Amino acid sequence: MAGAERSSTAAEMDVDLELSRGGEGPSFEFAFNSQNFSDRLLRIEVVASEDVGGRSLPDSSCHEEKGDAGQNIESSSAMVDTPLLRVKTVYINSAILAARSPFFLKVVLLLFLKIHVFYYQIMLSEKFLPSKLFSNGMKESDQTHPTLRIANSEENAVMELLSFMYNGKLTTPEPAHLLDILMAADKFEVLSCMRLCSQLLAKLPMTTESALLYLDHACSISMASEVHCLIVRARKFLANKYKNYTKFQHELTNFPLVGIEAIFSSTDLHVTIEDNIYIFMLTWARARYPELEERRMILSSHLLPLVRFSHMSCAKLQKVLTCTDDDIDHDQVNKVITTVLLHKAYPTHVHGVLGADATTCWQFAERTYMCKPVKVVAFDGPCPQVPSQPLPRLFQSGQIISHPLNLAGLDFTLVARCNIDQPSGLYSFGLFLVIIEKLKGSVTVDYEFAARTRGSGKFVTRFESKTTFTGSLMIGCDDVFGIPWQMFIADDNLFIDDVLHLRADWRVLEQQEPEA
Repeated sequence: MAGAERSSTAAEMDVDLELSRGGEGPSFEFAFNSQNFSDRLLRIEVVASEDVGGRSLPDSSCHEEKGDAGQNIESSSAMVDTPLLRVKTVYINSAILAARSPFFLKVVLLLFLKIHVFYYQIMLSEKFLPSKLFSNGMKESDQTHPTLRIANSEENAVMELLSFMYNGKLTTPEPAHLLDILMAADKFEVLSCMRLCSQLLAKLPMTTESALLYLDHACSISMASEVHCLIVRARKFLANKYKNYTKFQHELTNFPLVGIEAIFSSTDLHVTIEDNIYIFMLTWARARYPELEERRMILSSHLLPLVRFSHMSCAKLQKVLTCTDDDIDHDQVNKVITTVLLHKAYPTHVHGVLGADATTCWQFAERTYMCKPVKVVAFDGPCPQVPSQPLPRLFQSGQIISHPLNLAGLDFTLVARCNIDQPSGLYSFGLFLVIIEKLKGSVTVDYEFAARTRGSGKFVTRFESKTTFTGSLMIGCDDVFGIPWQMFIADDNLFIDDVLHLRADWRVLEQQEPEA
């Protein structure tokens, strides 16, 4: 059954290859490399390259040889001094190539311009002979031969591309070969070939090898929509296949950088604890990049940004902060950890800031961890925010204001103060919730004030309400405890070790923008 499926896929690919010309115009297969249907002779110089798996190719160059001068109009500095392995010549029709490729259109126009400049220079010289200039008509352009200089690793792909520009067909269904042709088509701006290669590659089953191959070439291919979809598909394939990270640690040690980035950027990764990701990144980089400066660059630019520091254990974060490893950019790591600690200390405030930055908010997303974090709040002693000593100073006109607290994008603050009841002239303890910014609409808040008592040791609700902030930015209660100020100050049941323990709970129920 599997064999039948493979045969079916191969047959479909053959049909695609044969019918690939659809919509791209007539076939000129008869004219390919035919002297009778060509107006120029393309000289292809094949040079050696330090190619490793097709990843590092020198830029191709196109230049011209004018008469006996042999002067290059354009050449690549990467190939000037490289050894020449062999030379191929192909008869070409400049009109066909120019119609298929903006690159070759520019070459043809450049040739045409150089010819006219050449003729103009002859006309200005004393040796100008009109009969000689026009004896062959337009064949005078044969004095200029376009020369294409390519790397030996590109040779087969370029020849396939030239054939495609005549007949609109490809002869190979192999992913590696199609990818090489795609790169050549991208380099020489043959958009129809790029489109076809992308479509053929998209129909092939994705494997680890093909996915890594696509990602490894991603930096060399212009991001046309078809190519982009192929790369996204490759990243998703790797992320899904290796999401159970702990089962594949040994295999992943041999993965290239692009594969590591695709897998560890995923939020669906299954891992014991995020600390292990950090350790793996260091281990992988130190094995793959023995040179210190290169390893430091890879870690800081590619690997450490993939670590979700916000979900690492406090013990590991402390070790990272105090480590002295030379291959880590400590300024960068310290900055990241500082942001993480701010996020943990002020989650609602920092969440709003990070939410607007799509480039960083994903780094705070939680993966699937086997070891779940436990949130621990340790009370070494009460926090004396409202001690009894300053309270007498509130009498008549004093107040205590808390630090701003952010909720639902709004900054709130609590205000404790001494209030006077005008009819009776009695003073009392008041507690208020304040929005410290100008509202554009209205905000409905449900809130509750509670105080701890010595007898039960528990918080007892003293006041609760549901109120809408509109014009007024302060809501609360003038007399939280329902007793005069002097009785409040003297109540030992409210003050535990000279500290008044207050709790304010509130939630934003609704926010409305002003009507236009």
